[in-house]
Amino acid sequence: MKQWPLSLALCLASTCLWAAEWDVPLRDGAIAETLAQAADGDTLRLSAGTYNEAVVLDRPMTLDGQGHATLDAGGIGSVITVTGDDVTVRGVTVIGSGDSHDTIDSGIQLKKSAYAPQILNNVSLGNLYGIDIHGAKDALVQGNQIEGRLDKRVNDRGNGVYVWNAPGAVVDGNDVQYGRDGIFVNSSKKNIFSNNTFRDLRFAVHYMYADRSEVRGNISINNDLGYAVMFTSNVKVMDNVSINDREHGVMLNYANRSVITGNYVRGAKEKCTFLYNANKNTFADNWFEGCGIGIHFSAGSQDNKIYGNAFVGNRTQVKLVSTKWHEWSEDGRGNYWSDNAAYDVNGDGLGDAPYRPNDSMDHILWQQPSAKLLLGSPAVQLVRWSQSAFPALLPGGVIDSFPLMKPVKPAAAGKVAHDG
Repeated sequence: MKQWPLSLALCLASTCLWAAEWDVPLRDGAIAETLAQAADGDTLRLSAGTYNEAVVLDRPMTLDGQGHATLDAGGIGSVITVTGDDVTVRGVTVIGSGDSHDTIDSGIQLKKSAYAPQILNNVSLGNLYGIDIHGAKDALVQGNQIEGRLDKRVNDRGNGVYVWNAPGAVVDGNDVQYGRDGIFVNSSKKNIFSNNTFRDLRFAVHYMYADRSEVRGNISINNDLGYAVMFTSNVKVMDNVSINDREHGVMLNYANRSVITGNYVRGAKEKCTFLYNANKNTFADNWFEGCGIGIHFSAGSQDNKIYGNAFVGNRTQVKLVSTKWHEWSEDGRGNYWSDNAAYDVNGDGLGDAPYRPNDSMDHILWQQPSAKLLLGSPAVQLVRWSQSAFPALLPGGVIDSFPLMKPVKPAAAGKVAHDG
């Protein structure tokens, strides 16, 4: 029987169109039947309950689950596939995607032919991928709750949000748990990933070949790694939080000319920050606390600006092997070091002596970890005293000529409770 729209509203566009609102009855196939009758720009309002069908949206349309409708694809393909322009999906719970990585079976999949889709306040539960932005330009994915799968090894699961070649995509305010990576980005540009929360994942944000984008205001808790920026240039990593991530809080791998500022990293088991062949980046006003290593430079990372950061209670503040000195201050402003017994006679907020976080014994311990057994020996203590008394004996590394006397917590620290 034909389903007529229950109400009509004037749609103001370049031409006058009538947009209808359709109440979709709760029965299998009802969504597809209503779509076949609806016109461009119409809204489909779903009833409370579960629809056992997958849906393809190929033209301007709003699918509104009103917070009480569920779509179940029955384990085949993607639950909702968007191929048309100006599609909005909101308030829908999606379950029962397929199991294929080849076709990227997802709760909601946005194809390359889709332009400016809006995916708002939906729930994706147990799908292989949560939301796949696969080539769709100017997509907005906002306010969604995504819970991935736990029945496979981590590397065999799908990602919460997968972004591929989707310039202009904005992923904002989503809550992602379980699965593989919270957001995995590959070969995209000009994206914004903001204000999302990531828990119990491999990487919170995994970023590859994706230039000129922003990662800001996100929270990563209890993941293997917080924010991994790889093979990328001109990225802003700003005002993010990493709490108790098991490996690293922030990692830059072949990432260049980027800005990492205002981030709060605490409790990473291995490293608050790790740089591997990352050059010409700026690290400013970050907080690195309670990690195995505060910041680790490797593989020839050069010409990075490091200032205004707080290194607080890390077992090793800095690991940088070099035969020359690297100045970590900018325009007379260095960093705060919790283990720097500094003094400030003139009260200008800066230590009156340069700070060198590593000595030659550190270099030996990095190369021969078993030498830690000798740390308390008189010979080692004599070497360290000699280097502190005669800095010319030091082998090179980091020097902060203007160490800060007091740390300043970034505003991002207030995003989570003290214990995460």
